[in-house]
Amino acid sequence: MERTARKLEKQESLHEQSNLYDLNQKKQVKIMGLPILWFGIFLSITIVTIYTGNLPTGMIGSLLVMVIFGEALGWIGDRLPIVKSFLGGGAIVTIFGSAYMVYSGVLPESVSTGVEEFMTTGGFLNFYIAALITGSILGMNSKALVKIGGRYFVAIFGAVFGAMAIVALVGLLIGFSVQDAMLVIALPILGGGMGAGAIPMAQVYSEFLGNPPSYYISILVPALALGNVFAIVFASLLNNLGNKFPSLTGNGQLISGFELEEQKSEYDISKMGIGLLAALLFFACGHLLGAIIPLHPYALMIILVAIAKIADLIPANVVEGASQWYQFVAKTWTLALLFGIGVAYTNLNDVLAALSLQYVLLVAGVIFGAVLGAALLGRLVGFYPVESAISAGLCMANMGGTGDVAVLSASKRMQLMPFAQIASRLGGALILLLAGLIIPLFV
Repeated sequence: MERTARKLEKQESLHEQSNLYDLNQKKQVKIMGLPILWFGIFLSITIVTIYTGNLPTGMIGSLLVMVIFGEALGWIGDRLPIVKSFLGGGAIVTIFGSAYMVYSGVLPESVSTGVEEFMTTGGFLNFYIAALITGSILGMNSKALVKIGGRYFVAIFGAVFGAMAIVALVGLLIGFSVQDAMLVIALPILGGGMGAGAIPMAQVYSEFLGNPPSYYISILVPALALGNVFAIVFASLLNNLGNKFPSLTGNGQLISGFELEEQKSEYDISKMGIGLLAALLFFACGHLLGAIIPLHPYALMIILVAIAKIADLIPANVVEGASQWYQFVAKTWTLALLFGIGVAYTNLNDVLAALSLQYVLLVAGVIFGAVLGAALLGRLVGFYPVESAISAGLCMANMGGTGDVAVLSASKRMQLMPFAQIASRLGGALILLLAGLIIPLFV
């Protein structure tokens, strides 16, 4: 009996020690899953390599800087009281923290150039978005995908008309012409970013109004940059709204009244490799079709993946692998990508140049109108207002692919990426068409 009692006491002691260890582990501050001490060591080594000029060139050095500084800035942003609740938290601190590092010269020019090249010509942004589009669509319930269908464009039209109506009203109230409010502020913000929006829009303006495209780009860029800032802030506010009023949100699901099947699976490295290959292949097919069909490769990629999912053409292990790869990429590299967005795509000079009260009110009016229009018409066709406002509203009003990542990260709804890309790419094409129709009315 005594032996049994001692054995029980020993087991209880071990159990208490185990619980104490688990409690200490939970209390321990971690960044990227690492104890803060170890992360600090990694950060210090990275800083030393940067400022001694020994940072490896190419992908290795750029990705190291993006991951380490992105995680550090994101961790700080998620703990700043007002910033984390109302201004986008880690997402906005990572973007503008990195932009400030470039603006102030804290980040050496050789490093910022390397990160910019890795993001743009190196294709890291495309690599990331390809994983999210492929994995999130293939991981969706095909019935939900069919049900959402063309109704999504109703929400996009709601965003466009809402933005136009509100910015015109704000313009009239503050003595700003309706023409300039629509052409200089609203259209570039809704146009789908720089490459697919502002640059071709400047060409359209040049053809109708006579000045060289460079003149219009210098006018359009500040609106685009400031609009992206407001879109991130509104994304955080919409997330808070959904938390306070649960009936308005599907917590990342766009459509109401439809239960998605919960699919649980253990992570498998070989399946993730297949998922990586699937993402690369679908992205390549989008570019292949883009050489024939006059649509953005992202849009064509979305259509291809959606058709493959609805028609059940993809083997189950590929679907599962694509979903797992998407989850890995989203969890591991989102803050790294946001750091790269700040370095490569966010010019603080342009943002600061646009900070007049009149300009800020007009840009805020565009974003608010896009949110309101998308939420109302989205609700009309059965969507959750918060998700409709984020994906069809804010993702029409940000800087394209980079803005989509920032907005969805700030709103904690990365699974909406396929719909965000529809709003950015197909919606952006719609705005270019609309610009060609509206501009002659003011000439």
